[in-house]
Parts: sequence; C-alpha cells; structure tokens
Amino acid sequence: MARPVVENKDVVVRLPWREALVARRKEVRAPLTAVQDARVEPDWWRGLRGTTERGQWRPGRFCLGTWRHARGADFMAVHGVGPVAVVDLLPGSEFCRLSVSTVDPEGAVQAVRIAARRARGVNGPAPKRPTTPA
Repeated sequence: MARPVVENKDVVVRLPWREALVARRKEVRAPLTAVQDARVEPDWWRGLRGTTERGQWRPGRFCLGTWRHARGADFMAVHGVGPVAVVDLLPGSEFCRLSVSTVDPEGAVQAVRIAARRARGVNGPAPKRPTTPA
C-alpha cells in the first residue's frame, strides 16, 4: 500500500513495486511549500475526480495513477476500502491533489500539516491567554 511521507522539504508518495507498475511511476514528490490543505476523507471515492489519464482503475476496488480533470491532474493511489489521506496542492504544482489510501491516514495528514506549516514559516495561531477585566 502506498503511503505519504515527509522527506526533507517534500511530501513524497512512495508506491510498492506492484502499484508502481500499474501507475507507471515509483513515487510522486511535491514541495511542502505547495501544500494548500491536507485532510482525511472518510469515504475513499470522495477524493476522486476526473477520468483516468495514466494508470488503471477497477470500480469499487482501486484507482492508481494520474487522473485528468478541468483544473489539471490528480495523482491517485486509492483502494476501495476505508478513509483516504488527501493533500491539495497550490496551482503550478505537477498535480492538484494527491489521494492515498494508507494504514494511518490521520497520522499521515497530521505529519504533512505540521511539516507544511514549518516549511512556510507558520507555527500556527498564538495560544489564547485569559484576559482579566481591568
């Protein structure tokens, strides 16, 4: 099963050899500064859009490869069971979206979010401090 990992300043989706044969590539890389959003989709099919351009799909079983749509292209490594980690990328990236079925989608999404904030130099909102009336 493919899995998204943070490596240096990139988010990388590595594919096992069987999936790499079907998708016709071993990995997909995107800079962390290009990450617009990362989330978990509870239904695997919600991460899909467009039609297959390169790769294969079997309805209800799997989608592997590049999917083309009106806004550009998405990379899919999705199996028809369980939630999916979805990473939306900024315009100008090779792909608009990375959708990946993984064992721990929540952990993968959290790691991408934290690393993307650090890459952009954003540490998140300042903690709220209690105010006392004067």
